[in-house]
Order: sequence, then structure tokens, then C-alpha cells
Amino acid sequence: MAAQATAATADQRQPKGLYVLFSAEAWERFSYYGMRALLVLYLVNHLKFDRENALQIYGLYTGLVYLTPMLGGYLADKYLGARKAVLIGGIVMALGHLAMAFEPLLYQALGLLIVGNGFFKPNISTIVGGLYNENDSRRDGGFTIFYMGINLGAFFSPLVCGVLGESVGWHWGFGAAGIGMIFGLLVFVWGQKLLGTTGFPPGREVTKDSRLNTKDWMDVGLYTVISCLVVWAVILIGGQVGQGPMLIGGIAVTGVALVGQRAFTKPDTSATPLTKDDWQRIVVIGILAFFNIFFWMGFEQAGGTMTLFADTQTNRHLLGWEIPASFFQSINPMLIVFLAPVFSIGWKKLDESKYSLATPAKMALGMILLGLGFVVMYIAQGVAQETGMVGPLWLVSVYFLHTVGELFLSPIGLSMVSKLSPARLTAIMMGVWFASSAVANYSAAALESALHQFHVPLYGFLIFSSIGAGVILLLITPLLKKWMHGRA
Repeated sequence: MAAQATAATADQRQPKGLYVLFSAEAWERFSYYGMRALLVLYLVNHLKFDRENALQIYGLYTGLVYLTPMLGGYLADKYLGARKAVLIGGIVMALGHLAMAFEPLLYQALGLLIVGNGFFKPNISTIVGGLYNENDSRRDGGFTIFYMGINLGAFFSPLVCGVLGESVGWHWGFGAAGIGMIFGLLVFVWGQKLLGTTGFPPGREVTKDSRLNTKDWMDVGLYTVISCLVVWAVILIGGQVGQGPMLIGGIAVTGVALVGQRAFTKPDTSATPLTKDDWQRIVVIGILAFFNIFFWMGFEQAGGTMTLFADTQTNRHLLGWEIPASFFQSINPMLIVFLAPVFSIGWKKLDESKYSLATPAKMALGMILLGLGFVVMYIAQGVAQETGMVGPLWLVSVYFLHTVGELFLSPIGLSMVSKLSPARLTAIMMGVWFASSAVANYSAAALESALHQFHVPLYGFLIFSSIGAGVILLLITPLLKKWMHGRA
């Protein structure tokens, strides 16, 4: 009996490879959010960009970061395998972070980070999924642990990179982000032996002891060089800032086309015709992707206008020490670490009760909470204009409301897409969902300048765009629930 109990316990343990991926992802997110926390401040305070151009660069960067995973996922799925793609992405991103320490290489650095993220982001998640069998009960718990790694890295990065960048020197902050990425790469390479048979190129016969071979490492080197050359070529033909919308549109069309081609040509399912129910579910995904833009257009003010507000209009002195403006970006991941388990338990109990909420209703409530955060932000800006400064609790309150709103919307988004999509269209619908986030990120940065021409206050507009969209989504939830056909 004791032996059986021990075996049962062992069966419930998470695969050792999960902790390798947890650590690699935590370091990668440390590097990403550390650089993100400094970018706008660096552009405005050090390179003396005007506010509008700094936000435009930030928006182009964060927008493309959500589009390139479609291309990286396609290349891994068709040619490379997820392991090589993660290594290529990590190396290219490490080069990008280190290049950020040199002022003349700003655009090259951002380009490398965008391309590297496209290889890394979708494929490390693919490897996590590959650690489990299709019906493995440990899968959800494994992804929860992996998600905690993301937020752990996001929490510590502004604290470390922010202090170094704002207090010691900008190149120190960006350099720390690069070193974090290198640590993540080393963890991933060291832990290869624990990743089982997942992540190899398509068609390869592997065993649990298989590793990447010499040809694989040559491919990693080749794709790394090609990625660097592509970045330089794009910049040389004039795609630095002014061509932002064209770049985003071009990559979006290319990415969706490639992912769509892959999805539509799978031989085992391509002959199955889509039913009326399938098409209605696809329409629901499209509608929710449209509303998703309004949420993230507001939420992503965190790295742009709200960081500038923290820098210039927030009294950050505490016991003789001035809190770096970038520190405020640690509030969101810290709250997620504490609140996500509470929400997980709460949703389970609510969904099992007679008061269960459909996915569109949850998303609508998240958007309304986001809007309430901008009510606080609008008042804080008014107080700051009268007195010159506001206390830090104003921003803390905004981040709290926005984080709760995020927990209503973000974790269920990708789950919703996977539930509603017909099997052969899941990839392209995921691409559509990521594309909506890309549009939102670019719009978040461009919004202030566009509204300024009409003398419309940014945070006032975001109150109405967030709450208004949330109310509309609530009103059409019964129709969307009907079109979801039991998958709400």
C-alpha cells in the first residue's frame, strides 16, 4: 500500500522540465519588463525625444512584439521545432538588450528584441504543453506555475533594472536586462535533458534522452545571423518610426497568411466543412477580439503615459529616498501573484453556482474596472495640475483597479479562443487574437497625440472608451452566449 501511495504521489508531481522552463521564462520576462520599464524614460530624459515621438516608438515596439510570435510560431511548427526557436529568440534578444546600452544602436536594438521575441514567446509555451499527455490532469497546474514565473520576472525587473538605469546609468539598466536574458538561455540549455521528447523539429524520431545535434546548433547560428541582417535591412530602408503602421500592417498580413495557410492545409481535418455553429463561434471570437483592443489600449498606458506621470507629477520621496518612476510597474505583477490564486478559486466556485458568468460578461466587467481606474487617474491628473504633484497612492489605486480588471479578462482570453475555434483554425484565430493586442498596443501610444489635436483629455477619453465598451459588451452578451453554443 505504501509503495502504491508513493507511486500515486509521484504521478501527481509536475515534470522536472517545467521548472527549467519556469526559470528560463522568469529570466526572459525579467529582461523584457526591465527594458520596458526604462524605455520611455530613457527616450525622454536621456535622449531628449519629445513626448509624442517617445510614445510612438514605445507603441511600435510593443505592437510588433505581439505580432512577430505569429511568424516565429509558424517557422518553429513547420521547420525548426520549438527548442531551436527558443534558443534563436533568446540569443537575438540578448544581443538586443546589450545593444540598448549603446545610444547609436537604439533602433537596431529594438528590432532585435522584436524579432527575438517572435521566436521565443510562442515556442517556450509550446514546450510547456508538450511535457504533458493530452488528458494529463497536471496540465492546468503546470501552466499556472509557468504563469507565476512570468510575473515573478516582471515583478523584480523594474526593481533591479529601474534602480540601475535611473540611479546609476541607463546602460547599466539595459545591461542588467541583457544579463537576465543570458541567464535564461543558460538555464534552458542546461535543462535540455529534462525536457523529454518535446520541441524537436517536425518528423524527427526522438527518445527521452535526445538532444539538439551539431546541425541544430548550426541552424541556430544561421537563423541568428539572418535575424540580425533582417533587422539592419529594415532599418536601412527607412522603417525606424514613421513607417510604424506600414510595418505593423505588413507583418500582420504576412503572419496571418502563413498561420492560416498552415491551419487550412492540415490533411486530417481540412476536408471537414465548417458548420453554422462553427461560423457563429468564429464571429464571437472576432467580436471579442475587437473589444480586446479597447481594454489593452487603456491598460498599456502603464508603460507610457502613466510612467511619465510617475516621473514628473508624482511625489516619490519616501524617508529621504526618491522612488524610481519605473518601480510603479512592479505593482501589477506583484498584485497578480497575490490575487491570481484567489481569482482561480473564486471563478471555480462561481462557475459551479447558479450565478456563473459567461466569458463575454467577465470580459465586460474587466473593461468597466479598467475605466474606473481611469476615473482615479483623471482626478489625479487634475489635482497634479493644481498642486504640481500628487502622492504615490493615486497610482497604486489605479494599478490595483487595472490589475483586477486584467484578471477578469486576460487569463480567459486565450482559453476562450481555444474553446471556440474549430480544430484546424485554432492557430489562425490565435493569430487574430494576438493581432488585436498588437493594434491595442500601438494605439495606446498614438492615442494621446491624436486626441490632443481635438483638445480631448486622454484619461477622460479612456474612461468612456473602457466603460462604454464594457457596457455594450454586457448588453450583447446574451446574443454572444447563444452563438457560443454551450462553450460560454
